[in-house]
Amino acid sequence: MKPPHSIQITAVGSYAPSKVITNDELAELVDTSDEWIKSHTGIAERHIAEKGELTSDLAYKAIEDLFKRSGRNAGEIDGIVVATATPDFPGFPSTACLLAERLGSKGPALDVSAGCTGFIYALETARALIAVGTMKNALVVGAEKLSDVINWEDRNTCVLFGDGAGCVLLEANEEGIGIQDSLLKAEAAGSASLTIDPKEKHITMDGRSVYSFAVRTIGETIITLAERNNLKLTELDWIVPHQANQRIIAACAKRYGIDQDRFYLNIERYANTSAASIPLALSEMQHKGLLKEGQSVLLVGFGAGLTYGGTLLTWHQS
Repeated sequence: MKPPHSIQITAVGSYAPSKVITNDELAELVDTSDEWIKSHTGIAERHIAEKGELTSDLAYKAIEDLFKRSGRNAGEIDGIVVATATPDFPGFPSTACLLAERLGSKGPALDVSAGCTGFIYALETARALIAVGTMKNALVVGAEKLSDVINWEDRNTCVLFGDGAGCVLLEANEEGIGIQDSLLKAEAAGSASLTIDPKEKHITMDGRSVYSFAVRTIGETIITLAERNNLKLTELDWIVPHQANQRIIAACAKRYGIDQDRFYLNIERYANTSAASIPLALSEMQHKGLLKEGQSVLLVGFGAGLTYGGTLLTWHQS
C-alpha cells in the first residue's frame, strides 16, 4: 500500500544499557561456550538492563538521544507509536502513553505488538496515520527488556537475546523522497513456534521452524519489494534486517543470490533485541556515516506471530 503523501525518517536515536554480558560470562551459567555461541549465532555479547530499568526507560533514553542528535524537542512531537513485546504493564497503560506523559505529549499514543517485526509494523502504522492527517509526525520506537522474559537456565534461548531501544522521527515532506513501499504479512498457523509462555513468562522457541521461516520470508520480502518497485538487487545500497542470527542472513543471501555485504549487521554486540534491533542498527549506521542522501535502504523483519514485513525507502540526510 502506498499512502498519497511522501513521508520520511528525519531523525534517529538509540540506547543500550551499560551492563554487558559476554559469552564467557554466560558459559558460567549454562553449558555453552564463546566459540559455540559465535559459530551458531554470530553473537559475542549483549546489553542487559538493570533490575529497576523498564522498557519505557530504555525508550525514553533513545528518544533523548534522538533529540540531542537532531536538535528537535518534545514540543515538536505530534504522536508516538511504540513496538514492544515487553511493555512495562502486561495490559495497560501502553508504553507509548507512559512516554507521552514524560514528554508532555497529548497526541495519539499507542503500542504495536508484532514480535521482532514490531518496528516494521509500527513504522507503517505511523506512516498511515500521518498520511490521513491524524498526526503531523510521530516518534516510532522499538524497545525491549527481553532479559525479563529469558529463562537463564535454558542454553538454547538465553544466549540469543539482549535489551535496548531505538527510535526514529517520521514526518511528511514535499520532496517526494522517503518511504516508497511496504509489505506486512503474517503466517499465524506457526504462532506456537515462538511464544512467551503464559505460565512461566519465558520465551519458548522451536529453533528449526523459526530458522526456516526467517530465511524464506526475508528473501521473499526483499525480492517482492525490489521487483514491484523496478529495482535490481544490486541497486539496493543497504538491507537492514532484524538482527536475530547471523547464520539466517548468510543462508538467505546464498539462497536468493543477494550480496551479503549489503546487509548491515551489528548482532555481535547487541544480540537479538526484537523490535529494537532495526532502529538500533539505523542509529548506528547514521553515527558511522554509512547512510547517505538518496540511498535505497530496505528494512526487513520477521518474528513472533509469525509475522514478517519490510519497508523500502530512499534515505534523506537531514
